[in-house]
Amino acid sequence: MFKKTLIGATAICLALASANAMADTKDKKIALSNNYAGNSWRQAMLKSWDKVTKQAVADGVVAAADPFTTSENQVTEQAAQIQNLILQGYNAIVVNAASPDALNGVIKQACDAGIVVVSFDGIVTEPCAWRVAVDFKAMGKSEIEYLKENMKDGGNLLEIRGLAGVSVDDAIHSGIEEGVKENSQFKIVGSVHGDWAQDVAQKAVAGILPSLPEVKAVVTQGGDGYGAAQAFKAAGRPTPLIIMGNREDELKWWKEQKDANGYRTMSVSIAPGVSTLAFWVAQMILDGQQVPKDLTVPFLRIDQDNLEKSLETTEKGGVANTEYSLEDAKKVVAGAK
Repeated sequence: MFKKTLIGATAICLALASANAMADTKDKKIALSNNYAGNSWRQAMLKSWDKVTKQAVADGVVAAADPFTTSENQVTEQAAQIQNLILQGYNAIVVNAASPDALNGVIKQACDAGIVVVSFDGIVTEPCAWRVAVDFKAMGKSEIEYLKENMKDGGNLLEIRGLAGVSVDDAIHSGIEEGVKENSQFKIVGSVHGDWAQDVAQKAVAGILPSLPEVKAVVTQGGDGYGAAQAFKAAGRPTPLIIMGNREDELKWWKEQKDANGYRTMSVSIAPGVSTLAFWVAQMILDGQQVPKDLTVPFLRIDQDNLEKSLETTEKGGVANTEYSLEDAKKVVAGAK
């Protein structure tokens, strides 16, 4: 009897030890492959990554969580970067991709080498990778839905797009385009690329304004609203309703206008801290946990009634943000299951 009990206890101990070993990621290394850092959203994304992953390393959750950003938004450069990360022996690579499909070859190489690949924001279509995505098309369409509710008579729209050739830009644009098709009272009379950066957007809008008729509203992708407002002001034209993108300078300008004349708009973007969700998803997969290949997170919207509160919690020069903990990631995964 005693012998059987001892054997049973030993078996339980071995099983627990095995489970703990599988759950141990303290020796694992995770890398971030980022294709672009030339605007406030990307800078905030990298800052969130740094803040959360440094703590995870300090806590012994993982051995390393190193960020790498290419100097140019080029697929070939990011592909070479990922090949280097494969050779450096990282156990997981979190990717903000320059293209949804052009990196699939090198992503497959990483998977074949036993490396976990988690894409976010700029996701990849390679089946072996995981995707942490926002429904960017729905985000774009929500802008037109807002205009439909607040501009009953419709009017001419100027569209400011993001970084050309990036899947996020295409997805948001397709949502805006679909919304306009469903609401014929609106018409896009001009379109420019603002690269999700205020200075680029301001120059682009200033360049096209002389050729445009009256513009009632500006639909955007984030990082471009304040630049658009400055371009209209410099041109001496009435300020249209400009959809904002959660940047601090946009929110500050909006509040100033709201206080001065009751200016109304909305602001919408993906939280830069989505990079931290992708990190925890990679850690969970390395931990041996079952994670669905496709995870969806909501976009972050700011409205007239919560503008002040959102501005108070947004860092100067930064972006309204949400950072994720491991518990948050577990909830997202559980919801997807």
